[in-house]
Amino acid sequence: METTIMQATNSKLKEFFVDQLKDMYWAEKKLVKTLPKLQEAATAPELKNAFANHCGQTQAHVRRLEEVFGLVNEEVDDTKCQAMAGIVDEGADIIDDTEEGTAQRDVGLIFAGQKAEHYEIATYGGLVTLARTMGYPVAADLLAQTLAEEKEADDLLTQIAENNVNYRASREQD
Repeated sequence: METTIMQATNSKLKEFFVDQLKDMYWAEKKLVKTLPKLQEAATAPELKNAFANHCGQTQAHVRRLEEVFGLVNEEVDDTKCQAMAGIVDEGADIIDDTEEGTAQRDVGLIFAGQKAEHYEIATYGGLVTLARTMGYPVAADLLAQTLAEEKEADDLLTQIAENNVNYRASREQD
């Protein structure tokens, strides 16, 4: 296996990498607008707090992506992320289809949040690897920092579900 790493400046791989950066940049900006809506729709205080805190983190993710664009000598740009657009739409449907103030809605919001996190985890994981492969270690470190925060957010949502929300929802009657 080749261990020499050189910066890939004009390659198909870099083109793909930049396309994925644009995708995530759109996705993160969309989540900055969406997370407050999830926070407002949530009932459990710990879920409200998780969405609020992650919104702040997501704003930092946007800034980090802007920095990564600069590190790889590309203009900051976005492309609509169809996957995240679908996940966000599904989250809106959950809000519309569940009763306000119920644990059932909170379960749905956790699902929506985790679907977004899992998409981000998959994409950031790939971006970290590509950045390292192409010889952009600082960009890789920034993307890895975001990846770690996305994993923490996912773990927190699991804890909230397991610690009380799922049980409360199981006790709700029609």
